[in-house]
Amino acid sequence: MRSVKLLVVTIMVAVLVALSGCGGGGKKGPTLTSISVAPVNSTLAVGTTGQFTATGTYSDNSTRDITGLVSWTSSAAGVVTISNATGTKGVATAVSVGITTVTATLGAVAGSTNLTTTSTSSPAANVMPMSVNGSLCSGGSYLNKACVSVTICNPDLSVCQTVNDILLDTGSYGLRVFQQAIPNLTLPPVASGAGSLTGCVQFADGSSLWGPIRTAMVKLGNEPYVSVPIQVINSSFGSLPNTCSNADPTPVSSGFAGILGIGVLKEDCGLGCTITADNGVYYSCNGTTCVGASVPLADQVQNPVAALPTDHNGLIVSLPAVPVGGVPSVEGSVILGIGTSTNNILSGPVVLRTDSAGDFTTVFNGVPTNGFVDTGSNGLFFPNADPSVLPVCPAPNTDWYCPPVTRSLLATNVGLGGTPRSTVSFQVSNFNTLVSSSNRVFSDIGGPSGFGFDWGLPFFMGRSVAFGIEGESSGLGTGPYVAY
Repeated sequence: MRSVKLLVVTIMVAVLVALSGCGGGGKKGPTLTSISVAPVNSTLAVGTTGQFTATGTYSDNSTRDITGLVSWTSSAAGVVTISNATGTKGVATAVSVGITTVTATLGAVAGSTNLTTTSTSSPAANVMPMSVNGSLCSGGSYLNKACVSVTICNPDLSVCQTVNDILLDTGSYGLRVFQQAIPNLTLPPVASGAGSLTGCVQFADGSSLWGPIRTAMVKLGNEPYVSVPIQVINSSFGSLPNTCSNADPTPVSSGFAGILGIGVLKEDCGLGCTITADNGVYYSCNGTTCVGASVPLADQVQNPVAALPTDHNGLIVSLPAVPVGGVPSVEGSVILGIGTSTNNILSGPVVLRTDSAGDFTTVFNGVPTNGFVDTGSNGLFFPNADPSVLPVCPAPNTDWYCPPVTRSLLATNVGLGGTPRSTVSFQVSNFNTLVSSSNRVFSDIGGPSGFGFDWGLPFFMGRSVAFGIEGESSGLGTGPYVAY
């Protein structure tokens, strides 16, 4: 997870207010000043219908039901249709999975709300539902947080726990879960010399996680269980090394119950940690004494996708588009495997081979830097910004850009070896303005970076992005690669 996490306090924004005149002679009656649409920010399953109502507020502060008087529109007719026929005015029909804005208009006055549609059928075995600030996330989650659910069991499957609020992170590798989230499990430790293997993972935002490595059975979606080493996050285990001295102690302090790292690599450290004990990632802890340790690949924290019996060659992350200005939440999916079934085939994507760290090259403002695609980052973070175009927000939000107007920008991604080249357009709006709304999901937030071009969660909105795991083949090539 190469992310910048920020808890924000949102405030409600007034709906559009306009005046609608009333014609005719004699004394003028009260004029329509605003329209509110209900239900607010609702969800509707595909194939079902729901009734929307419009309430008008007038210049004398009176209100009345104007559902049958307004004109109804849906911003995405392919997702939701809404009726203007007599007797069914305001009835919405969910056509496909996605998000739309439902608007009621009378004269020059309009009111609107968002509607998210969801699938009515159970997902395929290789599909993991994902929500961004939605049902799988904890209450009060920071913005642009992609959440999934994972089932974790004792090795003999005697006790299992399904844990929500797991951050989906294509910028890291392996499953890490707080001890507080799995209190009923007794997972055996992975031995390291005379002690227990323990890990320290550090992220680009300065946060870190510490805890023992234990063996668990893990279930992704409805795939078969796989036995892999995972990290049980516990900042009170052993003695913290300097590199993890600020380790998050609780799910509340970190903002998630765990992290599912499913990027293009199979282990979290790789060959480097098999050679030297001074790797800064793994330690052998005996009582409270912890010393650096070299670790065989099989004992390192594993990307559980790579352990699947069939769909082990990669995954696809798919999210609906999000308009400028944001929405409260969206639902998406993680599809396991690439080209292994009818639901995980991409048609003609750009395929960028990556280096051994999962990086390619991104050129922005003529300057090349390392680029990576990362659901664990909640914004687009990039260097070399012109302060006159993208000024940084005033404190305390200096991790974000606050341009006076929404900026439309371009950057070019380049695969390993110089080809292919793919130009990507993106937008950055004023962060402070965006987060003053009730929305929590934004496609147009960004901030400065000193560690490359981080194509965070906004990059995924409106796209299906594939991650080919190192050494594994599909119709798109042999991993590691990123395709979209």
